Amino acid sequence: MKYILLDRDGTIIVDKHYLSDPEGVELFPNTAQGLKIMQDAGYGLLVTTNQSGIGRGYYSEADMHAVNARMAELLAGYGIEFKEVYFCPHAPDQECDCRKPATGMFDQAIAEFGLNPEECYVIGDKLCDVELGMARKAKSILVRTGKGQKEEPKCIGKADYIADDLLDAAEFIKGTANE
Repeated sequence: MKYILLDRDGTIIVDKHYLSDPEGVELFPNTAQGLKIMQDAGYGLLVTTNQSGIGRGYYSEADMHAVNARMAELLAGYGIEFKEVYFCPHAPDQECDCRKPATGMFDQAIAEFGLNPEECYVIGDKLCDVELGMARKAKSILVRTGKGQKEEPKCIGKADYIADDLLDAAEFIKGTANE
């Protein structure tokens, strides 16, 4: 199976700046439709998310899991399932190998799912997501949701595609699947 590694905040759900309350989970327009197309095209969906709010003491790991559960619940109604949610709990000043663009979460997915990075896509709204894909020779897509429009100038020439949202990204993936 091929996989798509997706950022959470700013990509799947609206970035609410250190979201810790599941009631605040809000999907972007076209998110469910885009994820459904990806999943129906035979891709396993994985989430890779930097959660520095844990390391900064803004919220607990349990709070993050509650937010993830709410996101999964909203998408389950569309038949969408994440195979795994990987997270980096560290603050930027803590040394770790998992905070994107470091490859720790991707490497964990490689080990757990036996995936070939060159058959994968990494999708997110920041340069660190694009660089994560580049570091493992996966295709990378920047979405213009979240911080994507602001990050776009830094990603031109690095991202394989710049998409308006996850539906646009899904159509791109579907269109290139047979290349």
